[in-house]
Amino acid sequence: MKLCAPSVPSVTTTLATSSPKSAYEAVIGLEVHVQIKTQSKMFTRVAAGYGHEPNTLTDPVVLALPGALPVMNKAALDAIIKAGLLLGCEIAPVCKWDRKNYFYPDSPKNYQISQYDQPICVGGAVEIELPGAARNVMGEHKKIPLTRIHLEEDVGKLNHGATDSLVDYNRAGTPLMEIVSDPAMHSAEEAYAYLSSIRATMIYGGISDCDMEKGQLRCDANISIRPVGATHLGTKVELKNLNSISFVRDGIDHEIKRQIAVVERGGTLVQETRDYDGQTGTSQSLRSKEMAHDYRYFPDPDLMPVKVDAAWKARLQAECPELPFAKQRRFVERYQLPYSLTSVLVWDRALADYFEEAATLAGPGKAQAVGNWIVNDLLRELAAAHLTLATSRVRPAHIAALVQLVDAGTVLTNAAKEIFVEMAATGDQPDVIADRKGLKAAPTDTNELETWCRDSIAASAKAVAEFKSGKDSAINALKGPVMKAAKGKANPKLVDETLRRLLAAL
Repeated sequence: MKLCAPSVPSVTTTLATSSPKSAYEAVIGLEVHVQIKTQSKMFTRVAAGYGHEPNTLTDPVVLALPGALPVMNKAALDAIIKAGLLLGCEIAPVCKWDRKNYFYPDSPKNYQISQYDQPICVGGAVEIELPGAARNVMGEHKKIPLTRIHLEEDVGKLNHGATDSLVDYNRAGTPLMEIVSDPAMHSAEEAYAYLSSIRATMIYGGISDCDMEKGQLRCDANISIRPVGATHLGTKVELKNLNSISFVRDGIDHEIKRQIAVVERGGTLVQETRDYDGQTGTSQSLRSKEMAHDYRYFPDPDLMPVKVDAAWKARLQAECPELPFAKQRRFVERYQLPYSLTSVLVWDRALADYFEEAATLAGPGKAQAVGNWIVNDLLRELAAAHLTLATSRVRPAHIAALVQLVDAGTVLTNAAKEIFVEMAATGDQPDVIADRKGLKAAPTDTNELETWCRDSIAASAKAVAEFKSGKDSAINALKGPVMKAAKGKANPKLVDETLRRLLAAL
């Protein structure tokens, strides 16, 4: 379908530099739309999908032909209830459907089936982590409260050209959640963390793939400023077309600076909707408050209310996975992993599961070594070979076996690095590669090793004194000379044990 291009106001704002710290704080609320991953659309059996020929995923219900009636998709209801449970929402015992009336070419019905005064999920919160003091230090955590999550059908997509627009209704009717936060964020970084957390939660729960390039995750931001210490809300500006998580952060940061600049030069902020261009870092006014829609909501006469009983909720609660932050806390406590490792592992559910399988196979006390091999070596090799975890030749059992070889001193660390590269290329077991390439460590004569250790102790009085005073890491200064004398082929575990035995006797 071809339409004339809509006219757009041309008022554009560009902020090239950051404003200095001012006496104002930002107040931010986000409206996040998440497409639910279902085989069919919200109110019809026609397939839901992306990348098909335009206007091929349609039927009489999608196109609102006379006599076509909607039928609810239970899989979509399951998904939003599960999302609500993951985010700690109260699941309404009864919810109903409403018609949101407006005329726009992307809506063939001239209304959208949505939920107005009785949404399915109420309250809840999204846990976020604020930036830490350093990359390897856990930041402060806080919870951003939610107002509601409701279910609706998506609209079509307008593709604008220079002189006209084309309408593709393939997306129309796709199940869509709207997650509405309270106005409880105060910086672009908080909003970025919030959106990242929602994305991870939805992917973990199998609710959506949240690919912003495919329109599966979309975000509008409501932003205002007020004097620091004030409790009232300022004039709200809605920011649209934030089509990547980074653009959400950049767009909000831009809008905060724009509003502060307007107020500080004596201007007045107006309630409006603005379009943000992430490529140029500019925004322009789309419409003012006076142009806002009156949607004239009323109950949909073709759809019955939905009753959610305890059994339905219990079934979905049993399917809810452990979320990233909970998993991170457990990894730190159970496996004694440093934050730097957990912050990589937990945000990919498949990677976290891979780690746990390898750590279990490797045995007690070896989880950190397993995590290091995965984060530092496996991910590097996958990126170099353009592979995913699912297509990798290195399975958790490979990692576990390599860790055990190094821990036993059968293979030294430098040799293990070479083995890993070969393992990633061939999928062979590490002990097979070690035998084939002659990389197993030579047995060390214990008398000779003890002599080297005694020599190192005798030559390193400072390190010995530090170790004896309680500084355990001081023993590393004694290991270097021993490994040098052994030409790098001594068993590190045996070196450590021998040094500790001799030091204990002093």
